[in-house]
Amino acid sequence: MTQKRAYTGDYADKTLYLPGPTEVREEVLDAMAQPMFGHRMDRMTDLYTEIVENTKSFLDTDDDVIILTASGTEFWEATTLNLVEERMLVPTSGAFSERQADVAERLGKQVDRIEYEWGKAVDPADVRAALETSDDGYDAVGMVMNETSTGVRNPVEAVGDLLGEYPDTCFVVDAISCLGGDYVDTEAHNIDAIFTSTQKAFAMPPGLAVCTVSDAAYERELGADSASWYGGFQRCLDYYDRKGQTHSTPAIPLMLAYREQMEHMLAEGHHERDRRHHEMAEHTRDWAREQFGLFAETGFESQTVTCVENTRDIDVAATVETVSEEYDMLFSSGYGTLAEESFRIGHMGEHTVESVRALTDAIEDVADL
Repeated sequence: MTQKRAYTGDYADKTLYLPGPTEVREEVLDAMAQPMFGHRMDRMTDLYTEIVENTKSFLDTDDDVIILTASGTEFWEATTLNLVEERMLVPTSGAFSERQADVAERLGKQVDRIEYEWGKAVDPADVRAALETSDDGYDAVGMVMNETSTGVRNPVEAVGDLLGEYPDTCFVVDAISCLGGDYVDTEAHNIDAIFTSTQKAFAMPPGLAVCTVSDAAYERELGADSASWYGGFQRCLDYYDRKGQTHSTPAIPLMLAYREQMEHMLAEGHHERDRRHHEMAEHTRDWAREQFGLFAETGFESQTVTCVENTRDIDVAATVETVSEEYDMLFSSGYGTLAEESFRIGHMGEHTVESVRALTDAIEDVADL
């Protein structure tokens, strides 16, 4: 049984290279330390409308945006409840896509999987085949854009393009570990809902979830027999239209941090942010190919998380611990059963090629490469 452990506050600061949370600017952290105010005050309307509309601007979308106090997991549940009446198609190629399918099943939906070996990317041709051969069709296709467990970046654009031929099937994309660091044009590729968590490529503290909602997705929920209460599109968006606020009490300090960081993101620009993440990914992949190997299928490597195949059979757990102790840098072992077969480096948010190089140099030193 877990025993109580006292939080002392006496801990060494670690530079985070995890698949999330990631590093947060000091001024973003400082933004949370403001006097508290009421969530029904005009001040809250000013705050919430600013972060919602700035998020639309950053993502270059006319779709609606919902920002809720939650982890991205909330929108697994909400999009399923809002958009899936009976049947959902989910390609599974890692831990998080498998979890997306599991969530839908736990909510009572019939889920058809297209199963891939971990490390492989989703093939749009398989999605097309499933759609063409289904007798009853699907209310939605759910897909993980960036499979955090394997470092695979799935071709959501190609899948979205083919779903343009199936207007009655919504396209739901989990972009939790990449949105904000890997550009995707949601409207051009028929994405009805795409969601993320703020502690990943947005480089904000954990605790907020962001979701875009197309007009078609909103209308689909209006015609549904049931929908999510907390994450219901109608409930969230109608309240925003009337009041410019959230329907339930939000984590106000986190939204103040969001406002500060979104200003930095807008100043950098989405395409420039995408370019910087691409450069970090290229450096990390080149290093991994030289020193180890890449777990992800060639051509489908993530732009925010590299999963390095442990071809040298190093002690991954010990290496992670030693780098943490000696360099105050924290990266991650492989996920689940891949714990010693791989390790993962998060190169997202406010990191640069120079800061990522500092980590790869430290790993070389500790692993005696």
